[in-house]
Formats: sequence, C-alpha cells, structure tokens
Amino acid sequence: MESKEFRPLDEKSLVEYIKATPSLYSILGNEFQFQDLKIKEVGDGNLNFVFIIVGPSGSFVIKQALPYVRCIGESYPMAKERAYFEAITLKEQGRLCPDHVPEVYHFDRTLCLIGMQYLAPPHIVLRKGLIAGIEYPLLADHISEFMARTLFYSSLLYHTTTDHKSAVAKYCGNVELGRLTEQVVFSDPYKVSQYNHWTSPYLDSNAEAVREDNILKLEVAELKSKFCERAQALVHGDLHTGSVMVTHDSTQVIDPEFAFYGPMGFDVGAFLGNLILSYYSQDGHANEQNDRKTYKEWILRTITDTWNLFYKKFTALWDEHKDGTGEAYLPAIYNNPELQQLAKQKFMTDLFHDTLGFGAAKMIRRIVGVAHVEDFESVADAAKRADCERQALNLAKILLKERRKFNSITEVVSAIQQLR
Repeated sequence: MESKEFRPLDEKSLVEYIKATPSLYSILGNEFQFQDLKIKEVGDGNLNFVFIIVGPSGSFVIKQALPYVRCIGESYPMAKERAYFEAITLKEQGRLCPDHVPEVYHFDRTLCLIGMQYLAPPHIVLRKGLIAGIEYPLLADHISEFMARTLFYSSLLYHTTTDHKSAVAKYCGNVELGRLTEQVVFSDPYKVSQYNHWTSPYLDSNAEAVREDNILKLEVAELKSKFCERAQALVHGDLHTGSVMVTHDSTQVIDPEFAFYGPMGFDVGAFLGNLILSYYSQDGHANEQNDRKTYKEWILRTITDTWNLFYKKFTALWDEHKDGTGEAYLPAIYNNPELQQLAKQKFMTDLFHDTLGFGAAKMIRRIVGVAHVEDFESVADAAKRADCERQALNLAKILLKERRKFNSITEVVSAIQQLR
C-alpha cells in the first residue's frame, strides 16, 4: 500500500495500514485475527514514532518520521524525507554487512514509514546495557566489522570516481539532518544558544570555558569543514551507543537516518566517543555492591579492540582489493610496495586523528549542548553527575585540540585513565 498523503499513524490507523499492505501482514502469518495483534509504541528517541507489532507467527517494527523534532515539538520542524535516506541506507549497509543490519521489509515514501525486522529481546539498546554494567564480548569484533565493511566498500578505495560521485549525489538531498548535525555538534556548544543546557550550576564555568576557548573553536572549524566538504564514504551519521542493539552474541546497527557521504572518522569517532562517555559515567552508577572498576577496564579494552580490529579489517580489505576498481590510489602511479605502504600509513593516521577529533566534538556536545546522554542523565545526584561529565569534557577538549599528538589508541586510553 502506498499512501496519497502524509499523516501520523496511531495504533488504530496502523492496524488498517497493515491490513492493506501484503508485505507486512504476510509476515504475521496467515491464520490470525487483527484484533489479536500486539502493538506497542516504544520511540524514546528525539525524532520518530516507533511501533513494535507482534502477531502469532511473526513480528516487525514500524518506524515513522515526523515533520518536527519529537523531543522539542512542532516549533522545531524537521524534513520527513529523512525516512527515505534511512531506508536506502539500511538496504545498502545491509547489503555490505548483512550480519549487523536489520532487514527492511517495506518502505512507504509518502507516509515516511519503514517496516523492518524486529530485534526481539534479549536485544537491548547498547547504551542501556552499558548503564547496567553488562559486558558484550563480541561487541568490538562486530562493530569493527560493520564500520570496516560499510566505510571501505563505499569509498574510492573500492569505487571508481564515476561510481563514487553518483553515490554521493544520491545522498545530497539529506540536507536538513546534516544541517542539524552542523548546528548541534559544531556550532551550538561554542556559543550562547537557547537549546544548550548542562548540569547547572556545577558546570556553568566549564560551559563558559568551552565558549571562550579560541584554540578549541579553530579546531572545531576544521572538523566542520571536513564534515561538510569531504565525501569520503557512506557514513551512518549518528553511530552512538543508542544506535546499536545488542545481545551477548548479536550486534545490530539501526537508525541511519543521518546518513550521508562524509568523513569516515565521523562514524568511528562517534562510537568511540560514546564509549568514553560511558566510561566516565560509571563512577556515577557505582555503589557499595559494585564499584564498576572491573567494568571500566572492560570498556577501555573495548575501545582499544574496536580501533585495532577496525584498522586490521579495513586495511585487509584494502590489501584484498588493491588491484581492483578503486581509483583512490591507481596502481600505475602507486607502483611499488614502499609507496603503497606510505600511502596506507598516511591514510590511516589521518583517519585516526579524524576519529579522535570527531569523537571529542560529539562528547562535548553531549555535555553542554542540546541533547545529552542517558549514561549521565540517569545519575540522580547532580553533583556526582557533574563530576563525571567534567572529566569527560576535559578529556574531550584535550583530544580535540591535541589529536595529532596521539599516535595510537593505547596512548588515548592512557590519557583517559590519567585524567581524573
């Protein structure tokens, strides 16, 4: 069923929509009554309605984009067209890394509605698992696989320039969410903005220090330029720990509505930056029964393993396809092993420094910007929460301003441990 005009769906109208959409009702099984459907609205994010639909023989999720930012209201309009970009990205990233992306069953462009695989319990949002202190032994392996495959196979290391430009053009319409990211990550935290907030009064001076830091602003301007101008690969665009669902043996990346062709480090940095936020939040969740010290060590190992495994897998794909169709480094020019190694080394060093810069910018915006993270917000004691946030903010400022001084992820982890 393709609708004629947009309308927000509720549970009643959703049932009627499913009845008229074979690609959806066929999933639920042939022998069921619609009154037996279980429908639950679970959207707890900033932008969308999310419904879980469960029938006797099957289930799926319906996600509908609204024409405004849900967490603010109709006073903050937002393009519904983002659902189209989410749908095509789920399909493309699912093609590139099917083990870690949920399947799309249906897309209605008029209603801005996606029907997709339901990641049933025990899947939970990774951020909630981190708050609960749950270890995920395969997380680093899985997320590094996702990032390596989706970033490499959508870059000039694999594409011809013609194919790459065509792919870039396909995403040029996702301008509003890109504009939103520019505002909340690269602009608002560094000026007085009506949407900014922080744990006041404890962080008042820290927020002011961000707004008055000239070096920080110059570095952020460089990152913003890369974000806006460098169409390096298809990036998820919002790859934080709230965009990943996990069990002990499954990792699924969801919500790529911010997807665009941009710098690879924006995705890798977003994920690592959010792990660092989780690390600093753990003291706020510690109690007499669990001081969280062992768990903090696991987070640091996961940060290290994620980057090292990403590096290993990404460069392995590069080696596998070095004589393929990619036109970033033409074999006729890069025609000896020494030069090829130098090119690879420079590329990965630049990517590492981009990762640190973008990760730090994402951390800063989650502490003194508009949208914060549950890792900190769920710490009830405001003074304790502010102490955790202050440590994260100080580390982020160091990473952003001095990112080129770091030569390895081990050095980053050492800086995290030393900053108290």
